[in-house]
Amino acid sequence: MKEIKGEAKLTFMEATSIIVGHGVGSGILSVPFLASRNSWRDIIWIILVCYCINLLMHLMIAELSYNNNGAQFIKCIEAELFKGRVKQIVTWTAFGFLGLSVISNVVGFITGGGAVLTAWFGLPAWVSMVIYYAVTALVVLFGMKLVGICEKISVFAMIIVMGILFVATLVNEHTGFANHFVASSNMVALYSMVAFALSAVMSVPQVVKGLEGNVKRIRASIACGTGINVGLILLITFMTLFACGEAVTGDGALVDLSVKLGGWVGIVGFIFSLLALSTSFWANTLNLRDIINEQTKLGRRVSYLVSSIPCLIIALFGFSNFVGFTRIASVIQVLTGIGIICAYHNSRKKNPESLICGAFGKLPFQILVCVSSVLATVGALAKVM
Repeated sequence: MKEIKGEAKLTFMEATSIIVGHGVGSGILSVPFLASRNSWRDIIWIILVCYCINLLMHLMIAELSYNNNGAQFIKCIEAELFKGRVKQIVTWTAFGFLGLSVISNVVGFITGGGAVLTAWFGLPAWVSMVIYYAVTALVVLFGMKLVGICEKISVFAMIIVMGILFVATLVNEHTGFANHFVASSNMVALYSMVAFALSAVMSVPQVVKGLEGNVKRIRASIACGTGINVGLILLITFMTLFACGEAVTGDGALVDLSVKLGGWVGIVGFIFSLLALSTSFWANTLNLRDIINEQTKLGRRVSYLVSSIPCLIIALFGFSNFVGFTRIASVIQVLTGIGIICAYHNSRKKNPESLICGAFGKLPFQILVCVSSVLATVGALAKVM
């Protein structure tokens, strides 16, 4: 086992919280609507299968990064996948697509965070977005250690919020479960949404670096972080279906619970949304900072400003079409993910001992992860009935 020196050393909980913070967000709040169109048997097995395959994918990515001294995706792909004259062209093309995908997501986080502040304080939308950006961006500007600390605090806060909602669901009047199987396409759509809600692939190299290459802690941190997100998915799904019954809508779990339990849930929902948006903002911009720094050697702080300020400008100008590009960007991420698994395949040949994945990193499991990625993409486009 080799030691990897990164920007800062993270505790186990800080590293785990980065995984949780990256994954938690709008995907979790969208699961109950799709779950209402499926039976409980299907809900449980789909979530369990998603957890196992996503965990496998995250571990493969961790091993790929570990084999390349904690490098981010583009450097790993460049080192393991591209050869010859086209190496630089293809590398920079992949860099552009992946960067565009992350930027579109960050624009959404800034817009969403600004909307929460506008709803609370009645500020103009542009003022809210600037305030939200200034506060959240400051965390990443101080580096990975502060991101890990803030992610940890936010994760505990989100768990407390979910606990409050759970108790309120049990003690208030409730409708009872009314979910049932409707169509097979709904199962694929649910699979896609759960896979999206559990995805924290771009934060895996941060865990590898933050835990300084400690293989056992890397495995445990990824498994624990993904497991916490599974717990949150099951909790919010149970609460929403139990409290709302047939009144579950596509507006999101917290909106449905607010209608059923009272307006105070909306306030709690704002808190949860702000925390979820912020943790995702920190994780995504930290990753993009490192990707840009690895490719350009501009330095961490300059790379961070280069990666995050354009997101604020795009959000302020309200390029909704760009924000709407997120679905296409998610497809780009899936294709990039398949490229990463191909890079892992080559990396494993050079490092047959496979310290992180072991036997679960062999070719059949690599194919399984790629098939799952394609299925998740198909599910994102499937019609919900």
